[in-house]
Amino acid sequence: MPGKIFISAGILFPAAFSFLAGLAVASSGNSLPAADTTSSYLHVDHQAVRAKTDSTAAVVPPAETDTTFVIAADDPIVAMLDSLATMKVFRQLDELSANGVERQHDFPPGFVPVFPDSVISERIDRMNDESPFEFVYNGWVKSYIGLYADRRRNLTERMLGLGNLYFPLFEEQLDRHDIPLELKYLAVIESALNPVARSRAGAGGIWQFMFHTGRLYGLTTTSFVDDRHDVMLATVAACRHLRDLYNIYEDWSLVLAAYNAGAGNVNRAIRRAGGVKDFWRIRHFLPRETQNYVPAFIAVAYVMTHAEEHNLFPVPPLYSFHDVDTIQVREQLNLRTLSELLEITLDHLKLLNPAFRQNIIPRRENNPYVLTLPKEHISAFLANEEKMYNFRTPDQQKQEELASRMAETTVYVVRSGDNLGSIARRHNTTVRNIQAMNNLSGTLIRPGQRLVVSGPPPAPPPTSSAEGNVHVVRSGETLGIIANRYRVSVNNIMQWNNLSSTVIRPGQQLIVRPPAGA
Repeated sequence: MPGKIFISAGILFPAAFSFLAGLAVASSGNSLPAADTTSSYLHVDHQAVRAKTDSTAAVVPPAETDTTFVIAADDPIVAMLDSLATMKVFRQLDELSANGVERQHDFPPGFVPVFPDSVISERIDRMNDESPFEFVYNGWVKSYIGLYADRRRNLTERMLGLGNLYFPLFEEQLDRHDIPLELKYLAVIESALNPVARSRAGAGGIWQFMFHTGRLYGLTTTSFVDDRHDVMLATVAACRHLRDLYNIYEDWSLVLAAYNAGAGNVNRAIRRAGGVKDFWRIRHFLPRETQNYVPAFIAVAYVMTHAEEHNLFPVPPLYSFHDVDTIQVREQLNLRTLSELLEITLDHLKLLNPAFRQNIIPRRENNPYVLTLPKEHISAFLANEEKMYNFRTPDQQKQEELASRMAETTVYVVRSGDNLGSIARRHNTTVRNIQAMNNLSGTLIRPGQRLVVSGPPPAPPPTSSAEGNVHVVRSGETLGIIANRYRVSVNNIMQWNNLSSTVIRPGQQLIVRPPAGA
Protein backbone atom coordinates (compact mmCIF):
# COMPACT_ATOMS: atom_id res chain seq x y z
CA MET A 1 0.00 0.00 0.00
CA PRO A 2 1.42 3.46 -0.80
CA GLY A 3 2.72 5.52 2.09
CA LYS A 4 1.21 8.78 3.26
CA ILE A 5 2.58 12.20 4.08
CA PHE A 6 1.21 14.83 6.41
CA ILE A 7 1.65 18.48 5.51
CA SER A 8 2.51 20.99 8.24
CA ALA A 9 4.76 24.04 8.54
CA GLY A 10 6.00 23.52 4.98
CA ILE A 11 7.60 20.14 5.80
CA LEU A 12 6.69 16.70 4.42
CA PHE A 13 6.32 14.21 7.29
CA PRO A 14 5.96 10.43 6.77
CA ALA A 15 2.63 9.23 8.11
CA ALA A 16 4.31 7.19 10.83
CA PHE A 17 5.60 10.41 12.46
CA SER A 18 2.50 12.55 12.06
CA PHE A 19 1.72 12.20 15.77
CA LEU A 20 4.72 14.48 16.46
CA ALA A 21 2.70 17.36 15.15
CA GLY A 22 -0.27 16.25 17.28
CA LEU A 23 -2.30 15.56 14.15
CA ALA A 24 -4.09 12.36 13.19
CA VAL A 25 -3.68 10.75 9.80
CA ALA A 26 -6.60 9.22 7.91
CA SER A 27 -6.75 5.50 8.46
CA SER A 28 -6.94 2.90 5.71
CA GLY A 29 -10.12 1.45 7.20
CA ASN A 30 -13.70 2.59 6.78
CA SER A 31 -13.56 5.56 9.15
CA LEU A 32 -11.63 8.78 9.51
CA PRO A 33 -10.17 9.70 12.92
CA ALA A 34 -10.20 13.29 14.05
CA ALA A 35 -7.95 15.88 12.40
CA ASP A 36 -6.74 18.96 14.24
CA THR A 37 -8.11 22.35 13.33
CA THR A 38 -5.52 24.46 15.17
CA SER A 39 -3.71 27.27 13.44
CA SER A 40 -0.69 26.34 11.34
CA TYR A 41 1.17 27.29 8.18
CA LEU A 42 0.56 24.77 5.41
CA HIS A 43 2.68 23.82 2.40
CA VAL A 44 0.10 24.23 -0.38
CA ASP A 45 0.70 25.25 -3.99
CA HIS A 46 4.36 25.89 -3.07
CA GLN A 47 3.32 28.84 -0.92
CA ALA A 48 2.83 29.29 2.81
CA VAL A 49 -0.86 29.95 3.23
CA ARG A 50 -2.23 30.91 6.61
CA ALA A 51 -4.92 28.42 7.69
CA LYS A 52 -7.97 29.84 9.35
CA THR A 53 -8.36 29.06 13.04
CA ASP A 54 -12.12 28.84 12.76
CA SER A 55 -13.71 27.26 9.73
CA THR A 56 -16.16 29.45 7.88
CA ALA A 57 -17.57 26.54 5.87
CA ALA A 58 -21.09 25.70 6.98
CA VAL A 59 -20.89 22.93 9.60
CA VAL A 60 -24.17 21.29 10.52
CA PRO A 61 -24.38 19.96 14.10
CA PRO A 62 -24.03 17.29 15.27
CA ALA A 63 -21.88 16.18 12.29
CA GLU A 64 -18.73 18.00 13.38
CA THR A 65 -15.53 17.15 11.55
CA ASP A 66 -14.00 15.64 14.68
CA THR A 67 -16.69 12.95 14.70
CA THR A 68 -16.03 9.56 13.15
CA PHE A 69 -18.53 8.27 10.58
CA VAL A 70 -18.37 4.84 9.00
CA ILE A 71 -19.37 4.22 5.37
CA ALA A 72 -21.35 0.98 5.22
CA ALA A 73 -19.84 -1.95 3.32
CA ASP A 74 -22.99 -2.23 1.18
CA ASP A 75 -23.09 1.48 0.30
CA PRO A 76 -24.30 1.61 -3.36
CA ILE A 77 -22.04 4.61 -4.02
CA VAL A 78 -19.03 2.46 -3.11
CA ALA A 79 -20.37 -0.41 -5.24
CA MET A 80 -20.59 1.83 -8.30
CA LEU A 81 -17.06 3.07 -7.70
CA ASP A 82 -15.76 -0.48 -7.43
CA SER A 83 -17.35 -1.37 -10.79
CA LEU A 84 -14.58 0.60 -12.52
CA ALA A 85 -12.04 -2.01 -11.42
CA THR A 86 -13.24 -4.40 -14.15
CA MET A 87 -13.51 -1.93 -17.05
CA LYS A 88 -11.12 -3.31 -19.65
CA VAL A 89 -10.31 0.04 -21.24
CA PHE A 90 -8.12 0.81 -18.24
CA ARG A 91 -6.01 -2.30 -18.26
CA GLN A 92 -2.35 -1.63 -18.94
CA LEU A 93 -2.95 2.08 -18.33
CA ASP A 94 -2.51 2.33 -14.56
CA GLU A 95 1.12 3.40 -14.82
CA LEU A 96 0.03 6.60 -16.58
CA SER A 97 -1.25 8.03 -13.29
CA ALA A 98 2.24 7.91 -11.80
CA ASN A 99 4.57 8.44 -14.74
CA GLY A 100 4.93 11.06 -17.44
CA VAL A 101 2.68 13.58 -15.64
CA GLU A 102 3.69 17.19 -15.13
CA ARG A 103 3.19 17.72 -11.39
CA GLN A 104 2.48 21.06 -9.74
CA HIS A 105 3.49 19.87 -6.28
CA ASP A 106 6.51 18.25 -4.69
CA PHE A 107 4.70 15.09 -3.65
CA PRO A 108 6.55 11.89 -4.57
CA PRO A 109 4.47 9.38 -6.58
CA GLY A 110 2.53 6.95 -4.41
CA PHE A 111 2.17 9.19 -1.35
CA VAL A 112 -1.17 10.31 0.04
CA PRO A 113 -1.30 13.89 1.37
CA VAL A 114 -3.52 14.45 4.40
CA PHE A 115 -4.75 17.95 5.24
CA PRO A 116 -6.24 19.44 8.42
CA ASP A 117 -9.93 20.27 8.38
CA SER A 118 -9.15 23.98 8.25
CA VAL A 119 -7.48 23.61 4.84
CA ILE A 120 -10.30 21.56 3.33
CA SER A 121 -12.86 23.94 4.82
CA GLU A 122 -11.12 26.92 3.25
CA ARG A 123 -11.03 25.23 -0.14
CA ILE A 124 -14.75 24.43 0.08
CA ASP A 125 -15.40 28.07 0.97
CA ARG A 126 -13.72 29.07 -2.28
CA MET A 127 -15.86 26.55 -4.19
CA ASN A 128 -18.97 28.23 -2.71
CA ASP A 129 -17.77 31.57 -4.05
CA GLU A 130 -17.96 30.20 -7.60
CA SER A 131 -21.14 28.11 -7.54
CA PRO A 132 -24.86 28.51 -6.72
CA PHE A 133 -24.68 25.09 -5.05
CA GLU A 134 -24.18 25.26 -1.28
CA PHE A 135 -21.08 23.19 -0.48
CA VAL A 136 -20.83 22.17 3.17
CA TYR A 137 -17.96 20.59 5.11
CA ASN A 138 -18.85 18.29 7.99
CA GLY A 139 -18.15 14.80 9.27
CA TRP A 140 -20.30 13.08 6.65
CA VAL A 141 -18.59 14.91 3.81
CA LYS A 142 -15.20 14.24 5.39
CA SER A 143 -15.84 10.49 5.41
CA TYR A 144 -16.49 10.45 1.66
CA ILE A 145 -13.48 12.67 0.97
CA GLY A 146 -11.48 9.91 2.66
CA LEU A 147 -13.10 7.35 0.38
CA TYR A 148 -12.25 9.16 -2.87
CA ALA A 149 -8.93 10.76 -1.90
CA ASP A 150 -7.51 7.80 0.02
CA ARG A 151 -9.16 4.39 0.23
CA ARG A 152 -10.30 4.24 -3.43
CA ARG A 153 -7.85 6.74 -4.87
CA ASN A 154 -6.82 4.44 -7.74
CA LEU A 155 -10.44 4.28 -8.89
CA THR A 156 -10.81 8.03 -8.45
CA GLU A 157 -7.94 8.46 -10.90
CA ARG A 158 -9.87 6.34 -13.38
CA MET A 159 -12.92 8.56 -12.95
CA LEU A 160 -10.73 11.61 -13.54
CA GLY A 161 -9.68 9.99 -16.81
CA LEU A 162 -13.27 9.22 -17.83
CA GLY A 163 -14.11 12.85 -17.10
CA ASN A 164 -11.96 13.82 -20.09
CA LEU A 165 -14.36 11.79 -22.24
CA TYR A 166 -17.71 12.79 -20.71
CA PHE A 167 -17.47 16.11 -18.84
CA PRO A 168 -17.32 18.36 -21.95
CA LEU A 169 -20.61 16.83 -23.13
CA PHE A 170 -22.17 17.18 -19.66
CA GLU A 171 -21.10 20.80 -19.32
CA GLU A 172 -22.51 21.73 -22.73
CA GLN A 173 -25.95 20.34 -21.86
CA LEU A 174 -25.97 21.66 -18.27
CA ASP A 175 -25.20 25.14 -19.59
CA ARG A 176 -27.92 24.82 -22.22
CA HIS A 177 -30.47 23.96 -19.51
CA ASP A 178 -29.23 26.69 -17.10
CA ILE A 179 -28.03 24.19 -14.47
CA PRO A 180 -24.88 24.66 -12.35
CA LEU A 181 -21.94 23.06 -14.15
CA GLU A 182 -20.86 21.40 -10.90
CA LEU A 183 -23.79 19.00 -11.27
CA LYS A 184 -21.67 17.11 -13.79
CA TYR A 185 -20.31 15.35 -10.69
CA LEU A 186 -23.78 13.89 -10.08
CA ALA A 187 -23.01 11.24 -12.71
CA VAL A 188 -19.91 10.29 -10.70
CA ILE A 189 -22.12 9.49 -7.69
CA GLU A 190 -24.73 7.73 -9.81
CA SER A 191 -22.53 5.48 -11.95
CA ALA A 192 -18.85 6.35 -11.34
CA LEU A 193 -18.99 7.43 -15.04
CA ASN A 194 -19.52 3.82 -16.09
CA PRO A 195 -21.94 4.01 -19.07
CA VAL A 196 -23.03 0.37 -18.70
CA ALA A 197 -23.57 0.51 -14.93
CA ARG A 198 -26.73 -1.10 -13.50
CA SER A 199 -27.94 -0.71 -9.94
CA ARG A 200 -29.50 -3.39 -7.76
CA ALA A 201 -32.83 -1.61 -8.23
CA GLY A 202 -32.62 -1.82 -12.03
CA ALA A 203 -31.50 1.72 -12.86
CA GLY A 204 -29.20 1.85 -15.87
CA GLY A 205 -26.71 4.04 -17.67
CA ILE A 206 -24.35 6.83 -16.76
CA TRP A 207 -27.21 8.86 -15.19
CA GLN A 208 -28.94 5.78 -13.69
CA PHE A 209 -32.48 6.16 -14.98
CA MET A 210 -35.14 3.71 -13.86
CA PHE A 211 -37.13 2.17 -16.72
CA HIS A 212 -40.32 4.22 -16.29
CA THR A 213 -38.59 7.50 -15.40
CA GLY A 214 -36.49 7.12 -18.53
CA ARG A 215 -39.60 6.71 -20.64
CA LEU A 216 -41.09 9.89 -19.17
CA TYR A 217 -38.10 11.73 -20.62
CA GLY A 218 -38.09 10.00 -24.00
CA LEU A 219 -35.60 7.20 -23.32
CA THR A 220 -36.91 4.02 -24.95
CA THR A 221 -35.82 0.46 -24.30
CA THR A 222 -36.08 -2.42 -26.79
CA SER A 223 -34.47 -5.83 -27.14
CA PHE A 224 -31.68 -4.22 -29.18
CA VAL A 225 -31.32 -0.69 -27.80
CA ASP A 226 -31.48 0.88 -24.34
CA ASP A 227 -31.45 4.68 -24.61
CA ARG A 228 -30.63 4.97 -20.90
CA HIS A 229 -27.11 3.83 -21.82
CA ASP A 230 -26.81 6.35 -24.67
CA VAL A 231 -24.64 9.01 -23.03
CA MET A 232 -25.92 11.91 -25.14
CA LEU A 233 -29.64 11.06 -24.89
CA ALA A 234 -29.40 10.24 -21.18
CA THR A 235 -27.54 13.50 -20.45
CA VAL A 236 -30.26 15.56 -22.12
CA ALA A 237 -32.92 13.61 -20.21
CA ALA A 238 -31.05 14.10 -16.92
CA CYS A 239 -30.83 17.86 -17.50
CA ARG A 240 -34.56 18.06 -18.17
CA HIS A 241 -35.29 16.03 -15.05
CA LEU A 242 -33.00 18.18 -12.89
CA ARG A 243 -34.59 21.37 -14.22
CA ASP A 244 -38.09 19.99 -13.45
CA LEU A 245 -37.02 19.13 -9.89
CA TYR A 246 -35.50 22.58 -9.35
CA ASN A 247 -38.78 24.16 -10.42
CA ILE A 248 -40.35 22.26 -7.50
CA TYR A 249 -37.77 22.74 -4.72
CA GLU A 250 -35.64 25.75 -5.75
CA ASP A 251 -32.76 24.21 -3.79
CA TRP A 252 -30.05 22.18 -5.52
CA SER A 253 -29.34 19.92 -2.51
CA LEU A 254 -33.00 18.93 -2.39
CA VAL A 255 -32.91 18.43 -6.17
CA LEU A 256 -30.11 15.89 -5.72
CA ALA A 257 -32.02 14.15 -2.94
CA ALA A 258 -35.14 13.94 -5.13
CA TYR A 259 -33.08 12.70 -8.09
CA ASN A 260 -31.92 9.81 -5.93
CA ALA A 261 -34.96 9.00 -3.78
CA GLY A 262 -37.81 10.44 -5.79
CA ALA A 263 -39.89 13.52 -5.11
CA GLY A 264 -42.33 11.53 -2.96
CA ASN A 265 -39.70 10.58 -0.39
CA VAL A 266 -38.35 14.13 -0.25
CA ASN A 267 -41.85 15.59 0.18
CA ARG A 268 -42.56 13.19 3.05
CA ALA A 269 -39.25 14.09 4.72
CA ILE A 270 -40.07 17.81 4.42
CA ARG A 271 -43.47 17.25 6.03
CA ARG A 272 -41.96 15.22 8.89
CA ALA A 273 -39.38 17.98 9.47
CA GLY A 274 -42.13 20.56 9.87
CA GLY A 275 -42.12 21.91 6.32
CA VAL A 276 -38.53 23.16 6.24
CA LYS A 277 -36.80 22.90 2.86
CA ASP A 278 -33.24 22.22 3.95
CA PHE A 279 -31.44 18.97 3.13
CA TRP A 280 -29.41 18.86 6.35
CA ARG A 281 -32.51 19.36 8.51
CA ILE A 282 -34.58 16.70 6.73
CA ARG A 283 -31.64 14.34 6.18
CA HIS A 284 -32.49 11.85 8.95
CA PHE A 285 -36.05 11.51 7.56
CA LEU A 286 -34.73 10.37 4.15
CA PRO A 287 -33.83 6.78 3.06
CA ARG A 288 -30.37 5.73 4.24
CA GLU A 289 -28.85 5.81 0.75
CA THR A 290 -30.15 9.34 0.15
CA GLN A 291 -28.79 10.56 3.51
CA ASN A 292 -25.29 9.91 2.13
CA TYR A 293 -26.02 11.19 -1.36
CA VAL A 294 -25.38 14.92 -0.94
CA PRO A 295 -22.31 14.39 1.31
CA ALA A 296 -20.85 12.06 -1.32
CA PHE A 297 -21.60 14.60 -4.07
CA ILE A 298 -19.83 17.39 -2.18
CA ALA A 299 -16.86 15.09 -1.51
CA VAL A 300 -16.56 14.17 -5.20
CA ALA A 301 -16.82 17.81 -6.27
CA TYR A 302 -14.10 18.73 -3.79
CA VAL A 303 -11.73 15.88 -4.65
CA MET A 304 -12.05 16.34 -8.41
CA THR A 305 -11.61 20.11 -8.10
CA HIS A 306 -8.52 19.66 -5.92
CA ALA A 307 -7.20 16.42 -7.39
CA GLU A 308 -3.62 17.63 -7.81
CA GLU A 309 -3.46 18.83 -4.21
CA HIS A 310 -4.29 15.25 -3.20
CA ASN A 311 -1.66 13.84 -5.59
CA LEU A 312 -4.37 12.40 -7.84
CA PHE A 313 -3.88 12.33 -11.62
CA PRO A 314 -6.13 10.99 -14.41
CA VAL A 315 -5.73 7.46 -15.69
CA PRO A 316 -7.17 8.18 -19.14
CA PRO A 317 -9.29 5.84 -21.23
CA LEU A 318 -8.10 5.32 -24.77
CA TYR A 319 -10.24 8.20 -26.06
CA SER A 320 -11.12 11.69 -24.92
CA PHE A 321 -14.11 13.79 -25.96
CA HIS A 322 -12.15 15.33 -28.84
CA ASP A 323 -10.90 11.97 -30.13
CA VAL A 324 -14.31 10.64 -31.24
CA ASP A 325 -17.03 11.56 -33.71
CA THR A 326 -20.44 10.23 -34.74
CA ILE A 327 -22.01 8.97 -37.94
CA GLN A 328 -25.53 7.84 -38.84
CA VAL A 329 -26.03 4.15 -39.65
CA ARG A 330 -28.40 3.48 -42.57
CA GLU A 331 -28.62 -0.32 -42.34
CA GLN A 332 -28.35 -2.94 -39.63
CA LEU A 333 -24.75 -3.24 -38.47
CA ASN A 334 -23.00 -5.66 -36.14
CA LEU A 335 -20.36 -4.22 -33.83
CA ARG A 336 -18.41 -7.47 -34.11
CA THR A 337 -18.23 -6.98 -37.88
CA LEU A 338 -17.12 -3.40 -37.35
CA SER A 339 -14.49 -4.54 -34.87
CA GLU A 340 -13.07 -7.03 -37.38
CA LEU A 341 -13.06 -4.78 -40.43
CA LEU A 342 -11.81 -1.60 -38.73
CA GLU A 343 -9.51 -3.48 -36.34
CA ILE A 344 -10.98 -1.83 -33.24
CA THR A 345 -11.23 -3.87 -30.05
CA LEU A 346 -14.86 -4.79 -29.39
CA ASP A 347 -14.61 -3.58 -25.78
CA HIS A 348 -13.65 -0.13 -27.05
CA LEU A 349 -16.61 -0.05 -29.44
CA LYS A 350 -18.91 -1.07 -26.60
CA LEU A 351 -17.53 1.71 -24.39
CA LEU A 352 -18.25 4.27 -27.12
CA ASN A 353 -21.64 2.72 -28.04
CA PRO A 354 -23.05 1.32 -24.80
CA ALA A 355 -26.73 1.60 -25.82
CA PHE A 356 -26.67 -1.37 -28.22
CA ARG A 357 -27.54 -4.34 -26.02
CA GLN A 358 -26.82 -7.20 -28.45
CA ASN A 359 -23.87 -5.52 -30.18
CA ILE A 360 -26.23 -4.88 -33.10
CA ILE A 361 -27.24 -1.46 -34.40
CA PRO A 362 -30.73 -1.93 -35.90
CA ARG A 363 -31.89 -0.26 -39.07
CA ARG A 364 -34.22 2.67 -38.41
CA GLU A 365 -35.52 4.49 -41.45
CA ASN A 366 -36.62 7.63 -39.61
CA ASN A 367 -34.03 9.15 -37.30
CA PRO A 368 -31.28 6.52 -37.87
CA TYR A 369 -29.16 5.37 -34.95
CA VAL A 370 -25.80 7.03 -34.42
CA LEU A 371 -22.48 5.20 -34.24
CA THR A 372 -19.59 6.69 -32.26
CA LEU A 373 -16.11 5.96 -33.59
CA PRO A 374 -12.56 7.20 -33.03
CA LYS A 375 -11.97 10.00 -35.52
CA GLU A 376 -9.14 8.17 -37.24
CA HIS A 377 -11.59 5.42 -38.31
CA ILE A 378 -14.39 7.65 -39.65
CA SER A 379 -12.95 7.94 -43.18
CA ALA A 380 -12.33 4.18 -43.38
CA PHE A 381 -15.95 3.53 -42.42
CA LEU A 382 -17.32 5.96 -45.01
CA ALA A 383 -15.11 4.51 -47.75
CA ASN A 384 -16.27 0.95 -46.97
CA GLU A 385 -19.79 1.57 -45.73
CA GLU A 386 -21.57 -0.81 -48.13
CA LYS A 387 -19.01 -3.50 -47.40
CA MET A 388 -19.69 -3.05 -43.69
CA TYR A 389 -23.40 -3.62 -44.16
CA ASN A 390 -22.94 -6.68 -46.43
CA PHE A 391 -19.97 -8.27 -44.71
CA ARG A 392 -20.25 -11.99 -43.94
CA THR A 393 -17.78 -14.06 -41.97
CA PRO A 394 -16.26 -17.14 -43.67
CA ASP A 395 -18.58 -19.35 -41.61
CA GLN A 396 -21.63 -17.37 -42.71
CA GLN A 397 -20.52 -17.57 -46.36
CA LYS A 398 -20.05 -21.34 -46.15
CA GLN A 399 -23.45 -21.66 -44.52
CA GLU A 400 -25.17 -19.70 -47.26
CA GLU A 401 -23.34 -21.57 -50.02
CA LEU A 402 -24.35 -24.86 -48.42
CA ALA A 403 -27.96 -23.76 -48.33
CA SER A 404 -27.86 -22.68 -51.99
CA ARG A 405 -26.60 -26.15 -53.04
CA MET A 406 -29.09 -28.13 -50.96
CA ALA A 407 -32.59 -28.76 -52.26
CA GLU A 408 -35.44 -27.36 -50.22
CA THR A 409 -33.29 -25.35 -47.82
CA THR A 410 -33.02 -21.69 -47.00
CA VAL A 411 -31.08 -19.39 -44.69
CA TYR A 412 -33.23 -17.81 -42.01
CA VAL A 413 -32.10 -14.67 -40.12
CA VAL A 414 -33.23 -14.89 -36.50
CA ARG A 415 -35.41 -12.01 -35.33
CA SER A 416 -36.16 -10.75 -31.82
CA GLY A 417 -38.67 -13.08 -30.13
CA ASP A 418 -37.82 -16.11 -32.28
CA ASN A 419 -37.01 -19.51 -30.83
CA LEU A 420 -36.13 -22.80 -32.50
CA GLY A 421 -39.66 -24.09 -32.03
CA SER A 422 -41.32 -21.18 -33.80
CA ILE A 423 -38.75 -21.28 -36.62
CA ALA A 424 -39.27 -25.04 -37.07
CA ARG A 425 -43.05 -24.63 -37.28
CA ARG A 426 -42.71 -21.79 -39.76
CA HIS A 427 -40.60 -23.96 -42.08
CA ASN A 428 -42.44 -27.24 -41.47
CA THR A 429 -39.42 -28.94 -39.95
CA THR A 430 -38.22 -30.01 -36.48
CA VAL A 431 -36.04 -28.42 -33.83
CA ARG A 432 -33.71 -31.44 -33.92
CA ASN A 433 -33.30 -31.05 -37.69
CA ILE A 434 -32.34 -27.35 -37.32
CA GLN A 435 -29.88 -28.23 -34.56
CA ALA A 436 -28.26 -30.91 -36.70
CA MET A 437 -27.96 -28.71 -39.80
CA ASN A 438 -26.39 -25.87 -37.81
CA ASN A 439 -24.27 -27.89 -35.39
CA LEU A 440 -26.16 -26.53 -32.37
CA SER A 441 -25.78 -28.32 -29.05
CA GLY A 442 -28.57 -26.37 -27.34
CA THR A 443 -31.57 -24.22 -28.15
CA LEU A 444 -30.02 -20.80 -27.49
CA ILE A 445 -30.12 -18.45 -30.50
CA ARG A 446 -29.65 -14.70 -30.82
CA PRO A 447 -31.18 -12.00 -33.04
CA GLY A 448 -29.23 -11.58 -36.27
CA GLN A 449 -27.97 -15.20 -36.24
CA ARG A 450 -28.30 -17.08 -39.56
CA LEU A 451 -29.68 -20.61 -39.55
CA VAL A 452 -29.86 -23.13 -42.38
CA VAL A 453 -33.35 -24.65 -42.28
CA SER A 454 -34.91 -27.35 -44.44
CA GLY A 455 -38.10 -26.75 -46.31
CA PRO A 456 -38.95 -23.88 -48.65
CA PRO A 457 -38.76 -20.38 -47.24
CA PRO A 458 -41.98 -18.65 -46.18
CA ALA A 459 -43.58 -16.75 -49.03
CA PRO A 460 -41.96 -13.31 -49.00
CA PRO A 461 -43.80 -10.14 -49.93
CA PRO A 462 -43.45 -9.37 -53.62
CA THR A 463 -40.02 -7.93 -54.32
CA SER A 464 -39.60 -8.68 -58.02
CA SER A 465 -40.83 -6.92 -61.10
CA ALA A 466 -44.02 -7.77 -62.89
CA GLU A 467 -42.11 -10.01 -65.27
CA GLY A 468 -40.65 -11.92 -62.31
CA ASN A 469 -37.11 -11.52 -63.63
CA VAL A 470 -35.84 -8.69 -61.37
CA HIS A 471 -35.34 -8.83 -57.60
CA VAL A 472 -34.95 -5.74 -55.41
CA VAL A 473 -32.39 -6.42 -52.70
CA ARG A 474 -33.58 -5.99 -49.11
CA SER A 475 -31.55 -5.32 -45.97
CA GLY A 476 -29.83 -8.49 -44.72
CA GLU A 477 -29.99 -10.36 -48.03
CA THR A 478 -26.96 -11.90 -49.74
CA LEU A 479 -26.45 -13.45 -53.16
CA GLY A 480 -26.63 -16.89 -51.53
CA ILE A 481 -30.06 -16.18 -50.03
CA ILE A 482 -31.40 -14.69 -53.28
CA ALA A 483 -29.98 -17.51 -55.38
CA ASN A 484 -31.57 -20.09 -53.12
CA ARG A 485 -34.94 -18.33 -53.29
CA TYR A 486 -35.02 -18.36 -57.10
CA ARG A 487 -33.41 -21.82 -57.44
CA VAL A 488 -30.40 -20.53 -59.34
CA SER A 489 -26.71 -20.36 -58.48
CA VAL A 490 -24.71 -17.44 -57.17
CA ASN A 491 -22.54 -17.65 -60.28
CA ASN A 492 -25.66 -17.33 -62.46
CA ILE A 493 -26.73 -14.10 -60.77
CA MET A 494 -23.20 -12.67 -60.94
CA GLN A 495 -22.97 -13.51 -64.64
CA TRP A 496 -26.41 -12.11 -65.53
CA ASN A 497 -25.69 -8.86 -63.66
CA ASN A 498 -22.00 -8.43 -64.60
CA LEU A 499 -20.97 -8.54 -60.93
CA SER A 500 -17.29 -8.87 -60.09
CA SER A 501 -17.91 -9.59 -56.39
CA THR A 502 -20.67 -10.83 -54.11
CA VAL A 503 -21.16 -7.41 -52.45
CA ILE A 504 -24.69 -6.08 -52.95
CA ARG A 505 -26.65 -3.23 -51.34
CA PRO A 506 -30.27 -2.75 -50.29
CA GLY A 507 -32.39 -1.31 -53.09
CA GLN A 508 -30.16 -2.75 -55.82
CA GLN A 509 -32.04 -4.47 -58.69
CA LEU A 510 -30.78 -7.89 -59.79
CA ILE A 511 -31.74 -10.08 -62.74
CA VAL A 512 -32.69 -13.46 -61.22
CA ARG A 513 -33.96 -15.29 -64.33
CA PRO A 514 -32.04 -16.18 -67.50
CA PRO A 515 -32.28 -13.31 -69.98
CA ALA A 516 -34.24 -14.07 -73.11
CA GLY A 517 -32.15 -16.05 -75.53
CA ALA A 518 -29.56 -17.04 -72.92
